[in-house]
Amino acid sequence: MLVLSRRRNEKIVIGEDITITILEVRGDQIQLGIQAPRHIPVHRYEVFRAIQDGLTGPATGQDPEDPSS
Repeated sequence: MLVLSRRRNEKIVIGEDITITILEVRGDQIQLGIQAPRHIPVHRYEVFRAIQDGLTGPATGQDPEDPSS
């Protein structure tokens, strides 16, 4: 695992197509902006796992951890 320190408005580039920007740091939370081509799915880890486990489909956009979605 690569561990990086970044400040607000700094970026991380993955390959040639993906850019992650630190938008805000508030306490123990950060807000990220992820720019990637449409054909590359981007999910929070828990949503990705649910998709992998077959609990929800990628087209539904539902989060099994959040009953309001």
